Amino acid sequence: MPRDINTRLENLRIRRKGVDAARSGRVTASVADEVLRKSVIQESWQRRATEQPYTRYALGAMQAVDPAYTQKSHDEADRVAKQLLSGLTIPIETRLQGSVPLDVHIRGVSDVDLLVIRTDFLRYDTFGALATGGWYNSSSKTSLSVLRELRIECEELLKRRYWGADVDCDGGKCIALSGGSFERPVDVVPSHWHDTVDYQASRLEHDRGVYILDKKIPDTFSNLPFKHIKRVHDRDLSYFGGLKKAIRLVKNVKNDASDESTAAKLPSFDIAALMYHADETSLKAGYVNELYILSEAQRFLDWCYRNKEEAGRLTTPDGLRRILDTEAKHSGLLAISSELDDLAQQVAGEQGSLGPSPSWSNVYSTLGSARVPDAA
Repeated sequence: MPRDINTRLENLRIRRKGVDAARSGRVTASVADEVLRKSVIQESWQRRATEQPYTRYALGAMQAVDPAYTQKSHDEADRVAKQLLSGLTIPIETRLQGSVPLDVHIRGVSDVDLLVIRTDFLRYDTFGALATGGWYNSSSKTSLSVLRELRIECEELLKRRYWGADVDCDGGKCIALSGGSFERPVDVVPSHWHDTVDYQASRLEHDRGVYILDKKIPDTFSNLPFKHIKRVHDRDLSYFGGLKKAIRLVKNVKNDASDESTAAKLPSFDIAALMYHADETSLKAGYVNELYILSEAQRFLDWCYRNKEEAGRLTTPDGLRRILDTEAKHSGLLAISSELDDLAQQVAGEQGSLGPSPSWSNVYSTLGSARVPDAA
């Protein structure tokens, strides 16, 4: 990490506290003032490894955002959902998707994705158990037509209800709400249900998909947001919290990369998908020593870059596609992996006397044996 570590520590602090200019400008002035006042309160990670800044950065980058900040995102999404449920003539229900409900977001003021799911139309896999049993009625309507209709009505309602806010309808997949009375940005995503083969067998919502509109193409596409959330969450539980810490660490390193534009080519969703495949034993060991998580994040992303063909076969947790499916993502992977190389070496140097150009075996041994006391 060639850039000054103190700058990166400050970037981490303001990102977690929501006082970075890019986010504080997307909420009402009174909320921005409240966030600024709270930003002076130290978090526990800031009181650890006080004489070891690289170690402190690594530990802080793993931690979940303060639950009070996260709850604000949930509350704002609920507020918008109530307006849509009461104001639309089209029947809907709502759900959250993305990093906020999974708790791997890294910003105090974080956008939250609100799925607005049309309930009077769905698509289903014709070879599923319910379909072959005659459960469904066919329709002459198409996903494109019903989602265009829902998108138009959502845009008109949100412009009326939030006339004092920024209601950005230019996005292909979402209507972005911010400013005005909003304490957090909310992205409204029109969609409808997709009853997959798995859902027809299990009747469990995490197996149910959604179709989403991209009005810029225009076209619709299928997604499995709840399967992604459940699989990552369940694996994190079995790894004693190590998986989500690894995801947050890599996302923060990406945001603080010296070559930020290249690092950004690997999307946050794909970072979560990649870390889902990291080593179980190492991430579990992070329950006792969190620096094992740094060691494994560095090792695994380095492996992914050096073993392009094998890593290229890794699929997203929902099973829909391969993760590293473009050359641009591979370039982003290299940028982030290089940052993690440096961070792991710097932290190991703070934890033991390694001397110049230590071997990776010595780096891993040092990180694995280190013990950083909790904050007093």
